[in-house]
Amino acid sequence: MPRWDARAEERLRTAAIELFLEHGYEHVTVAQIAERAGLTRRTFSRYFADKRDVLFGDSEHLPELLAAALRRADPACTPFEAVVTALADVGATLGARVAPHAVARREIIARSPELQERGRTKFAAVADALAAELVRRGGEPSAAALLADVGVTIFRTGFNRWVDDPSGGDLAARLREAGAELADAVTPP
Repeated sequence: MPRWDARAEERLRTAAIELFLEHGYEHVTVAQIAERAGLTRRTFSRYFADKRDVLFGDSEHLPELLAAALRRADPACTPFEAVVTALADVGATLGARVAPHAVARREIIARSPELQERGRTKFAAVADALAAELVRRGGEPSAAALLADVGVTIFRTGFNRWVDDPSGGDLAARLREAGAELADAVTPP
């Protein structure tokens, strides 16, 4: 019986990303990923539902993580401040997990319409979770939905800036920076 490999998931993720970059996401199979990693298809299936899951597996928890962070935000904060605080809180832990493959992941997604659609679906779920939590905090549903979409835009902007220049601060700092930039842009002088 083969021994359990503590690094199997990372080996599979690395192999998949290498292959996606070399051949394009659409032209890579699970069997090729497993072979490149020196593992079996069965091992791949223990860690990932399919090859998309290699790129989006962690994101299934993002809506609830952000909603929970928003629940923890100080009730005295404005809804906007609470959203930015929640984004930064989640960014503080998320950055370390996604950093090793962030640049490659973004490039792979940019090359694939299927993956771009999956990304939009992911962010729609994030917006829904944020909007629901904002309503729970007492917000009007229409305003909560608008602010949730703004939160997604802040997240995407901060994340892209962090990927483009990781030396400019950690992910949480980049998310706070994007939120502050937006607040400054809409605040009268």
